[in-house]
Amino acid sequence: MAASFAPTAAHLRLGAFAGTWEGEERVAASAWTKEGTATAQLTAECLFGGFFVEQRYVQTRDGSTSFEARNILGFDAADQAYKLYQFDTVGFTPAAPASGEWIDDKLVLTKVSPRGQQRTLFQFENEDCYRMGVTFSPAGSDTWQEVVSGLYRRVASASSNLS
Repeated sequence: MAASFAPTAAHLRLGAFAGTWEGEERVAASAWTKEGTATAQLTAECLFGGFFVEQRYVQTRDGSTSFEARNILGFDAADQAYKLYQFDTVGFTPAAPASGEWIDDKLVLTKVSPRGQQRTLFQFENEDCYRMGVTFSPAGSDTWQEVVSGLYRRVASASSNLS
């Protein structure tokens, strides 16, 4: 008989992201894109009984898709930290996930790579609205630069894949 595992409250807290969201974004100029505004649609669902959340992100600028990502969020009980694995159209394979914690209503995750550090902040205003911001500090620098920021509102409730 297989062992039965159950997600903890820390795992289930990520269920706040489940559902369909739409948002307006401000995009900073970078080596990969020009400064401007964008819209985004995010669809997220709970996986494996609530242990993980998969988030599908599509950014649109000037009427066409400009960036896409697939994010897997989870909680690592071994080090008591939240993890974010991101795969996107920039194409870098993450050597390690971003790692962090909830501080009140904010989930703050930091990823370190040979290119530098990236910090992602999610701040819930309520169950149907959150803000997201990404900043980057190039390797060898202690200066943080904005990458993208947005405000997202829930447009549809979650459908869970709890199997």
